[in-house]
Amino acid sequence: MKSNRKIETVCVQGGYTPGNGEPRQVPIIQSTTFKYNTSEDMGKLFDLEASGYFYSRLQNPTCDTVAAKICEMEGGAAAMLTSSGQAANFFATFNIATCGDHIISSTSIYGGTYNLFAVTMKKMGIEFTFIDPDCTEEELNAAFRPNTKAVFGETVANPALTVLDIEKFAKAAHAHGVPLIIDNTFATPVNCRPFEFGADIVTHSTTKYMDGHGSAVGGCIVDSGNFDWMAHADKFPGLCTPDDSYHGITYATKFGKGAYITKATAQLMRDFGCTQSPQSAYYLNLGLESLHVRMERHCLNALKVAEYLEKNEKIAWVNYPGLPGNKYYDLAAKYMPNGTCGVVSFGVKGGRAAAEKFMKALRLIAIETHVADARSCCLHPASATHRQMNDEELIAAGVPGDLVRLSCGIEHYADLIADIEAALNTL
Repeated sequence: MKSNRKIETVCVQGGYTPGNGEPRQVPIIQSTTFKYNTSEDMGKLFDLEASGYFYSRLQNPTCDTVAAKICEMEGGAAAMLTSSGQAANFFATFNIATCGDHIISSTSIYGGTYNLFAVTMKKMGIEFTFIDPDCTEEELNAAFRPNTKAVFGETVANPALTVLDIEKFAKAAHAHGVPLIIDNTFATPVNCRPFEFGADIVTHSTTKYMDGHGSAVGGCIVDSGNFDWMAHADKFPGLCTPDDSYHGITYATKFGKGAYITKATAQLMRDFGCTQSPQSAYYLNLGLESLHVRMERHCLNALKVAEYLEKNEKIAWVNYPGLPGNKYYDLAAKYMPNGTCGVVSFGVKGGRAAAEKFMKALRLIAIETHVADARSCCLHPASATHRQMNDEELIAAGVPGDLVRLSCGIEHYADLIADIEAALNTL
């Protein structure tokens, strides 16, 4: 859904244009089912011969409206909402890979996604190779196999804050005839649009910045429409050969740029039911309307906090891509010139015990599993989101035991720094 409008305008008005006398706000269609006059009319929907709604497990007007907004924000061709970011990443990969297939992933990804790939999807017969995002082109190309179906990475990794070289990974993926899937949760399309750098599919945990207020769990998948599935038909039979469950429809030929999302909806949402609720989609849309304003403040606060921490003698190290001298500063400037995200990772001198004591002393900043919220919060990932990893895996994922993940909200940075300073003074 290419758009010439500025991202700020799309955040507010994308996806929905009310007609004369229709609701100004996106309406909540809180209905599981939809009425039709004849069985023939409904049959056309089940055969994918007509567009429309018959059961909200597959599609709902409210959800589709919000998905259309995110699609326009990313500059994609088609999009769908899911019940969570985890569901989005599962659908995005499982839509093109099956038992006996292989996917390459960056090591530096969210712990829940790592567990999904390394444990759960492995049980389904899909093997993942995890590769250092800072690998050379030669190392990256060597990871491909004849049965490789996709490459996966995060724009800004949670919580390692690794910045992925999207163009390097896209070049390798395309050279081997597979798409690049990017989780763009931390950057959001306000700060980075991965399709412009060669990515093919984008996912989001909309629970984070897009919602921004801790109101509703959700996810989204956006397809650029740029990957030519039929050019690699032997690799993607699910898209390029007839689907017997829909009377022999071949998605790639019948639906063109909408093929990938249509298949994910018609097959995966039908069978797994990871459905976004209309009420949650409504909350998400409210968050999207202020996303462009909030991201600017999140990034400002994070930079101010990072600069303070960098000068504090009780801090062992600070990781924020927006800091000059950071390992990923140049990549961040290339892909996200207007800012990366509001998350800062750092280590407290004294290791894990000191980090936990510091966090207990915070008063304004809350300890939460959540991140990317209007309210500032923090987490010790090694004890929480990455708890399933051993020490070696933690280091590979860029999550050492002393790491504190601080998500800067949209409060005033002076108050955040004061809270941090008071907590550090207890050590």
